[in-house]
Amino acid sequence: MNDLFLRACKRQRVSRTPVWMMRQAGRYLPEYRAIRAKNDFLTMVRTPEIAAEVTIQPVDLVGVDAAILFSDILVIPDAMGMNLVMEEAKGPRFPMPLRTRDDIEKLVVPDPSKQLKYVMQAIETTQRGLGKRVPLIGFSGAPWTLAAYMVEGGGTKDFRHIKRMMLDEPETLLALLKKLAVAVREYLEAQIAAGVDAVQIFDTWGGILAPDYYRKFSLDFIADIVATMRHEGVPVIVFSKGAHHALADLAAIGAEVIGVDWTVDLHDVRQLVGEKVALQGNFDPSFLYASPPRIKDEVRSILRKFGMGNGHIFNLGHGILPDVPVDHARALVQAVKEESAMYHA
Repeated sequence: MNDLFLRACKRQRVSRTPVWMMRQAGRYLPEYRAIRAKNDFLTMVRTPEIAAEVTIQPVDLVGVDAAILFSDILVIPDAMGMNLVMEEAKGPRFPMPLRTRDDIEKLVVPDPSKQLKYVMQAIETTQRGLGKRVPLIGFSGAPWTLAAYMVEGGGTKDFRHIKRMMLDEPETLLALLKKLAVAVREYLEAQIAAGVDAVQIFDTWGGILAPDYYRKFSLDFIADIVATMRHEGVPVIVFSKGAHHALADLAAIGAEVIGVDWTVDLHDVRQLVGEKVALQGNFDPSFLYASPPRIKDEVRSILRKFGMGNGHIFNLGHGILPDVPVDHARALVQAVKEESAMYHA
């Protein structure tokens, strides 16, 4: 196995910095679009053979050092009894969002081996296809981020419903988050049992909360998941986009890796957290529209900011955008491979 990614997660010596990209199994690849033209998104997610094929594509086509399972964070609320709908050009939607305590009490904590069996089958199928070439990353949404979609009913810009619930009915929201924390922990444990080599918790909407509310409604639940989850030897990555005020707190919860978006300086973050955790990030995804020579310059800049030593996983500061040229993604990966060895001499 190319174990650079796993070694970097554990801050062990590596010959160069490993690189992968969030949303790397996706629409920027023509090979993905060819499969998507014949299948709707949820069919792809729920069909283990298709999910495995799409997961492996960027390993073969772009040369990344880790694969991340093709799935979606919203499979958990779907398995809890909500009806997930994917609409073209509109994204995910829940026709009956959660608005009352009764709505929340009706949700069930799913058995991953039953309601989410297709995910476990996709992991097993993917690992056979990878043949130990690179590690496989499993993932889940964080409780706060999942709750935001479930209460709002889909994507939103103002988060009006969940923030109203947070202020007017905090116990109702906390009841939902507690139930989600159990579901997320059991789901990640099931992925580990099925064979993933690392797991990532995505807190996409953590950054919309002020610090006091972030701790109570997001961080505390992530910390509880990490502390209680059985993951012996399997690294845990936590990525809380925009929660810059909490980076030191995130580094103290027991995860092996903290993801960093592109709006902070990687040197400053490393100085803040010291050697507690590895860091993952933090190339601006929109910079992939630039020419390959400029992409290489920006890669050099990020590597220079992290500096000498181990414990850096090169990644984007968020997911790759769907119309990025494939050659530009390859240019980023190749630049990391060529330019990072000097930092590990």
